[in-house]
Amino acid sequence: MPASALRSRIYFGRVMHKRLRPFRHRFAYRVYAFLFDLDELGRLDRELPLFSHNRANLFSLRDRDHGPRDGSALKPWAERLCAEAGVELGGGRVELLCLPRLFGYVFNPLSLWFCHGAEGELRAVIYEVRNTFGQQHSYVIPLTAPPAGEEAFDQACDKGFYVSPFIPMAASYRFRLRPPGRRLAVLIRQAVKEGEILLATWSGRGARLGLGSLSRALLLYPLLTFKIVLAIHWQALWLWAKGARYHRRPQPPREPVSLEMPAPRLPAE
Repeated sequence: MPASALRSRIYFGRVMHKRLRPFRHRFAYRVYAFLFDLDELGRLDRELPLFSHNRANLFSLRDRDHGPRDGSALKPWAERLCAEAGVELGGGRVELLCLPRLFGYVFNPLSLWFCHGAEGELRAVIYEVRNTFGQQHSYVIPLTAPPAGEEAFDQACDKGFYVSPFIPMAASYRFRLRPPGRRLAVLIRQAVKEGEILLATWSGRGARLGLGSLSRALLLYPLLTFKIVLAIHWQALWLWAKGARYHRRPQPPREPVSLEMPAPRLPAE
C-alpha cells in the first residue's frame, strides 16, 4: 500500500477559548494534532522514522494514555463503549484525534474518537476529557443520522466531570463538528443557568503524516505539549486575577464513562 493511502493525518491549526460571563476573557494559540486511524498504528510505527507506537521516540502514542489507560488495545475499548450506547460498529474504522507524546510527555485536555460503521459512515463520537488533577472522563454520544461527507453535525450532553475550577458543575455542552477531512472544525459551547459561559473552537488544515509534516511540527512547535500545560495554568491565573469565582473540586464521577443513548427511530408512516 503506498504511503499516500494512509488515512491518518496531522492537522496544523489553532485553539481558541472565549469566556463570556461574568466578564470577557479570550485567548488563542497555534497547535497541531494527529488523527490516528487505529488500524494503522502498526504501519505508522514501521514507516515513520520519528514516530513510534508504545515505545519511545520524538513523537509517540502509548495505549495507556487513552481509553481505559491500562495499556490495552484502544479500538476494542471504543467498540465496546459504542455497543453499550446502542451502536454496533461492525468492524468499522475508529479514528483518534489527539496530541501525541512529544519527547515522552503529553497532556490532552480533549481527545476526540470518531467511530465509523462497517460502510464507513460516522456512527458515534467519544469525547475524552482530562483535567490537570490527573482525572479523565469520557462522553459517548451516538449520531442520530450519519453526516454526508464533511457535513457539520450537532451533539449535546450535560456536564458530568470537573475540568475548570472557574466553571460550575451545573452546566451543559453543545458541540458542532465536521468529520475530519481536509479541514478540522470543532465548536464547543458551554452554558450555565444564566446563559452561555464559554465558547471554544479547534480548527486546522490537514496534511499527510510523513517525515516532512512531522519535521515541520517539530520545527514550529518544539515544546507544544509542555506549552499547553503552562498555558492552562497561566490562563487560570489570569481568570483568578480578574475575580473569577472558584469552585471546589467534587468527587469524580462514579463511572468513568457517560453513555448517551441514541434517540429511538420513528416508525415509518
